[in-house]
Amino acid sequence: MKKKFTEKQIHILDIAEELIAKKGYEGTSVRDICSKANINVAMISYYFGSKEKMMSYLYQYRVLKTRENFSEFADTIKEGKPEMQMREMIKYIVSQLFKYNYFHGFVTQELRHTENLKDELLDFYQLFVRKLDEVIKKGVASGVFTFTPKPEDILTMIIGSTLFVIRNKNFYELYVPSKNEETYAKEAEKKVRMNLLLSVFAILGYAAD
Repeated sequence: MKKKFTEKQIHILDIAEELIAKKGYEGTSVRDICSKANINVAMISYYFGSKEKMMSYLYQYRVLKTRENFSEFADTIKEGKPEMQMREMIKYIVSQLFKYNYFHGFVTQELRHTENLKDELLDFYQLFVRKLDEVIKKGVASGVFTFTPKPEDILTMIIGSTLFVIRNKNFYELYVPSKNEETYAKEAEKKVRMNLLLSVFAILGYAAD
């Protein structure tokens, strides 16, 4: 990961992310973060400026970390068959969006006026597009895939479908069997993933043996 954060900042951001994941942004106070991180409240202002600005830093940090992890992940599957690589990348993207779903409302607001976040996301999306393009071309060249859809359209479908489900729980839970919040999230992620696999492979013209 690029050296954009000090060790102290990373420590605070890790604590903040852990608490926000459990309690939500509104339910997590600066004092909560400082107490668990064992720092003075003034340190938030010193390192980040405010709780709101800290979220911008946290999102940037998360994007950089996820990009780094994805690069390592993609490297581990690069020798696999195209259909396996495509399947695993879809699973990876969907799982990451569900895992960090508490960011999405924040990001929608912040992207309107934060250029740094726009740049980080653009780089991140382009990395995914390049990897998807490699797999599509490999699949077509080997005869596994029949068609060559644009990789940016595939990524748009994956992210768009997943975010719709995350942001419209009151609708989607009507079609997902669940007993509680935890089982809903697992079943919703599974349903989205399976539908995307069917759709993407149909667009690629792939038919399993």
